[in-house]
Amino acid sequence: MSDCYTELEKAVIVLVENFYKYVSKYSLVKNKISKSSFREMLQKELNHMLSDTGNRKAADKLIQNLDANHDGRISFDEYWTLIGGITGPIAKLIREQEQQSSS
Repeated sequence: MSDCYTELEKAVIVLVENFYKYVSKYSLVKNKISKSSFREMLQKELNHMLSDTGNRKAADKLIQNLDANHDGRISFDEYWTLIGGITGPIAKLIREQEQQSSS
């Protein structure tokens, strides 16, 4: 990756690359993550930020909640919903910590 990118740009690239890392090369439906690959991504990539990533039922429930079109796979837009859901509480926590340290 080029050094000309900002930290934010690098972070966006990592998020996009991570999505495609779990899209099966053999998938009949291109640009979507299968349930099994999504479960794997949760366990490998988000086990510190999400609880129960090893719990199949919890992962399937998350897939069901994210899967807006109910096709059983996670599209990039649905994946981005997950990222937004994770970053919201983190942003709130950071704001609270900053407010506490400034008082």
